[in-house]
Amino acid sequence: MIHPTAVIDACAELAADVQVGPYSIIGPDVSIDTGTVMGPHVVIMGPTHIGKNNRIFQFSSIGDIPQDKKFAGEVTRLEIGEGNMIREYVTINRGTVQGGGLTRVGSHNWIMAYVHMAHDCLIGDHTIFANNTNLAGHVVVEDYAILGGATLVHQFCRIGAHSFCAKGTGISRDVPPYVMVAGHFGKPYGLNSEGLKRQGFSKDSLQMLKKSYKLLYRSKLSFKQSMLEIETLAQTDPQVERFYAFINSSERGIVR
Repeated sequence: MIHPTAVIDACAELAADVQVGPYSIIGPDVSIDTGTVMGPHVVIMGPTHIGKNNRIFQFSSIGDIPQDKKFAGEVTRLEIGEGNMIREYVTINRGTVQGGGLTRVGSHNWIMAYVHMAHDCLIGDHTIFANNTNLAGHVVVEDYAILGGATLVHQFCRIGAHSFCAKGTGISRDVPPYVMVAGHFGKPYGLNSEGLKRQGFSKDSLQMLKKSYKLLYRSKLSFKQSMLEIETLAQTDPQVERFYAFINSSERGIVR
């Protein structure tokens, strides 16, 4: 299960069936749960906890210190859930004290080659990160979001659930749930209708979300007026309620 060339600190805790490939390094304060498989030349530093049934490919760097000049050696953490696919050359850094001390990746995420997740990022479940996607610090990505190849996300931005970012998108503001964005400075290009259908959203919810999207982006109403209209719709549909709550709580402002 563990290749003889792997270097594992005596203070690391690995479940009995964890597989570690050649020349991989596991530092102290690392715990890895059952069923996880690591390829060759993987580096995992702690404090880091990795859950069950993850697959980590070669040359990934997981749990090392944040790329933040304020970092002064404080004890911070990385937590990774279950069933994630982490491909070649992925980098995921621990948190900072200023950002809450935690970087967290949920479960069942598909993280392709060369993806970077900076300090204090919070990633939900069932997301997809295509190759070369880069997240700056303190980014939040909600469940089922899809980020196309070479997407760049500015620090403190939020990416809403079931949203879709096209390849090469530059994101400097929050992306509301269910919305498709594209462009160097990401702009909205409609509702992610096909993705929502695949996830089993009802026709009624889709119609309500389309109406909400049109009120926000295609009507002649002011932002305040459109939000009042969407707030009324939110009382009748939980998906619209999520859409409204996300926008209403945005501190950076949403893509326009």
